[in-house]
Order: sequence, then structure tokens, then C-alpha cells
Amino acid sequence: MNSLTRVNISSEEIDLSSTAKTTWRDAGLRYYAYSWYLRKRFGERIQKISLDAKFTCPNVDGTVAKGGCTFCDNRSFSPSRREPIRDITDQLANGITRLKRRYKVDRFIAYFQPATNTYAPVDRLRPLYEQAIDHEKVVGLSIGTRPDCVAEDVMDLLQEFAGRTFMSVEYGMQTIHNKSLDWMNRGHHHDATIDAIERSRGRGFEICLHVILGLPGETHEDMMATAAEVARLNIDSVKIHNLYCVKNTKLADQVQSGEVTLMERQEYIKTLVDFLERIPSDVLVERTIGDAPPQFFVGPSWCLDKSAVLRAIDDELVRRDTWQGKLL
Repeated sequence: MNSLTRVNISSEEIDLSSTAKTTWRDAGLRYYAYSWYLRKRFGERIQKISLDAKFTCPNVDGTVAKGGCTFCDNRSFSPSRREPIRDITDQLANGITRLKRRYKVDRFIAYFQPATNTYAPVDRLRPLYEQAIDHEKVVGLSIGTRPDCVAEDVMDLLQEFAGRTFMSVEYGMQTIHNKSLDWMNRGHHHDATIDAIERSRGRGFEICLHVILGLPGETHEDMMATAAEVARLNIDSVKIHNLYCVKNTKLADQVQSGEVTLMERQEYIKTLVDFLERIPSDVLVERTIGDAPPQFFVGPSWCLDKSAVLRAIDDELVRRDTWQGKLL
């Protein structure tokens, strides 16, 4: 492992021949980068297209809470929610055209991203998922949801689609600490995540967890406890980012008043690398940094130079001569 070099997470730079090697370690990476995995699996670059099925969330509509998550404005997270309302087929066509102009890519994962994309009856979900996988350029589905919004018939539907196409289900865990979940007005506790994961096992789809580092009141030890739980839960992939702030949210008010202080760049990079050291080497790392369009963004400002942050993460891994799973 001492011969490992900096992580190359840019799909445009990855040498496709390297993906024929047995593991990400053989390819000289320091963590199991999602872009590398997709090239290995599909033999070419794959890009996600954000799709908006106009769902809401149970902590928005009053089922478990009102107001949504403290940090959330879906327009800032999801390109699809910033566009005029279109049906799924039109969104796919528009997304494919846009991404083909930007990248050398010909196949796509349909990503139901904003809000809670299992929060509806099966007879509404099925045709939406069908429209997505029916497109000849779509090679898989990614479904973003909450762990408290996967009833058994929805689980069965997800399993059915996993039998037909590549499938990932992304659960917004965020943290294992109930005090933090209460702070963010999540409307569920960590036991809901454990339950959803256990009921997802053996159904043929990848289980992905979202994690936020830098939540108010969480110590370094608290965040490492979340890492230990990610390792214990035996999931397939993880998305990690720092707590960042966008306009028109409760968090924006808290940041402005000084009630909440956002992580500085170097603290985040150190914490992220510590986190990676504690998760198993076979867990895909789909994301290591978050950002939002400048017109929605409040802070921290360092998030806006995403390429520089990614290079700094790579540099820290090299400087410490460490890698994902080193401490396990």
C-alpha cells in the first residue's frame, strides 16, 4: 500500500485500462472512487441525470414534521428542480443533450434526486421508474429517499426493478446521533435507518448512505462514531459531504446569527480522511464534498472551488500515507 499515489477521481482522467485490474488499490487509488467503479462495471464513463418526479417529504407535508430539513432547499441540491416542470422522458432527453455537450459520455443512470422518491403509492412510482429505464441510453436507476419511507410494497417494487437494471437506493442517514437528527428536523431517528437497511438486504440493489460531517454540536468523536456505524452496517456505498448552507433555509438564519459555525476547509479535510480510514475498503465512496450553485450558496466559501478541495483531499491522503479502511 505504501506505493499508492494520489486519488484520481475525475472520470475524464481515469485510464480505462486501469479498471481491468482487480481492485481500486491495484489501480493506485487511495479510496474506492465511484467514477472508477462505474467504468469498471460498464466499461465506459457513466453520468447521472437528475430527475424530479415532484415528490415532497413527510417532514414537509406535516406527516412527521413541517418545514423540511433545517439545511434543505431542493433547488440548490438538484439541477432538475431548477428547471421548468417536464415529464420524465423530457427531463431525460434534456439531461442527455446537456451532459453530452459537457462530457464524453453516452450512457446514463437515471437519478431520482430531489425530495423523497419512494414517498408515494406503488402505482404512482412504477410508471415513473418505467419511463426512466425505458430510455435506450439509461443503464440504471438511482433512487434518493428517506429510511422511514420504504414500506414493504415499495421495497418489493425496488427489488423488482433491481432484477431488471442496475439499481442503487440512497438513504439519507446523515448521522447516527438522534440529537443531530432532531436539530435538523429530520422526523426520524437512527433506528429507522437500521430498519431500512436490514429490510433492503438481499434484494439486489446497492445500499447507499448519505452522511454529513460538521453538524452543530457533533465532536470529532461523534463523527468517528458515525464512521464506525457505517462500517458495522455493511452497506455498499456512502456519500459524504460537509454541512454547507444555502439561502432561504433555517440554517441560513442560524449561520447569519452566529448560532451555527460551519467547518473550515482544513478541519473538514482532516475529518474526512479520518472517516475514510474507518470505513471498509469494499464500500464505494460516491462523494467526498458538497456544493451548490453560487446563486443559492451562503457558505462556507471554500466549497465553491470543488476541484481544489478534491486535490487537497488527495494531497492529505498522500501526506499521511493513508487510505480507506487503513484502521480496520
